[in-house]
Amino acid sequence: MFEQIYRRPRVIERHRQAPLRLAREQYLRHMLEKGYTHRALTTSAAYMLQLVRILGLHELRVVYEDEIKHAAEVWAEYQGPFRHPGHCNHRSPRSFIKFVRAWLRFHGKLALPSVPPFLEQTQAFSHSLQVNYGLAEATVRGYSNRAQAFLTWLAAQGGDLEAVSVADIDKFILAKRVEGWTPRGIGNQCQALRSFFRFAETRGWSAPNLALAIRIPRIPKDKPYPVGPTWPQVRQIIKLAEGCEPEHLRAKALLLLFTVYGLRSGEVIHLRLEDFDWRSEVFTVRRSKHAGTQQYPIQYEVGEAILKYLQYARPQVENRHVFLGERRPWGPLLHTTVWRTVAKRLRILGIELDHRGPHALRHACATRLLKKGSSLKEIADFLGHRDTRSVGIYAKCDIAALRKVAAFRLAGLQ
Repeated sequence: MFEQIYRRPRVIERHRQAPLRLAREQYLRHMLEKGYTHRALTTSAAYMLQLVRILGLHELRVVYEDEIKHAAEVWAEYQGPFRHPGHCNHRSPRSFIKFVRAWLRFHGKLALPSVPPFLEQTQAFSHSLQVNYGLAEATVRGYSNRAQAFLTWLAAQGGDLEAVSVADIDKFILAKRVEGWTPRGIGNQCQALRSFFRFAETRGWSAPNLALAIRIPRIPKDKPYPVGPTWPQVRQIIKLAEGCEPEHLRAKALLLLFTVYGLRSGEVIHLRLEDFDWRSEVFTVRRSKHAGTQQYPIQYEVGEAILKYLQYARPQVENRHVFLGERRPWGPLLHTTVWRTVAKRLRILGIELDHRGPHALRHACATRLLKKGSSLKEIADFLGHRDTRSVGIYAKCDIAALRKVAAFRLAGLQ
């Protein structure tokens, strides 16, 4: 196997003579079958060899996280003959950990992390949010993580879910204030705990009416600055995506979908090839918030950008998602990749915002519609909101635009 990825006889021999040769070759063959690049194969082979060397492994055993992190730190400091100059950078420990974890996981030798306390309860809570309320995946994950954070803290205090009291919740919130949590972060935590204890009460896990006793701090909704970039800034962001490289072609298509249609990150990630009817010039979006679908006309510039990506940048694989990831094996985009596509360009332009990902462009789209004279109902429908309360913040950001909307609506009544 090593002969297929290396040319130098001395390097091949070093890998052949090292312990756990069969286990390393099996994983490299698996990577080759999955379509990983040559660079990924050589990187994985090098990291596996160094893990074996640093930990003194002569048989494949269960390896724990702290051992992997220790090996990564040793490798980061190592400057000997086995260290290629190209590996001497601040990212190598993180890359080391990722590759050796994958190898150990393949053989079932990666020590499983300890099970968080009350995991069964938080999993049931997550399932209820998703099935009974149809909340978006990111929303469910956020609520569940916040509930789990409290339950982990409760277990560390020696507490029990059945005996938890309002005083325990207040003590937890106070601890987070001391840690420097913002009012908005505290508010999100309280909202998640309210939802969790409403659910816990129906299951008989906790005392009744705990949810009613959790007070959410008042958070000012009016801000002295816009929540999204201005439209001239949006044009600059899209201009940074001009180019013929695959990354630029994909970035431009993504940015236009966020700015022209105000789509959420998950809605773009889940777009499939069959969602685009090029003959009728419409495409279908699966809404993240309420699991419905909505059709949009394909705006010319957006359509051109997507077609260029499909023709010149998208890997020709069986996966039906429109936008695919950056590396083999090809799969749908990750939320972090989508977020980075927007955040990187905001950083280059020096634009400072609360939201630095795709949601910033959703805000820009809503504000643009408002300034063009669209009513709040029209904006809510366009963005996939169930009512106008969710878009009221945009009117508060621009009183002049609000007056324009009011005049527009009054004129329609005359």
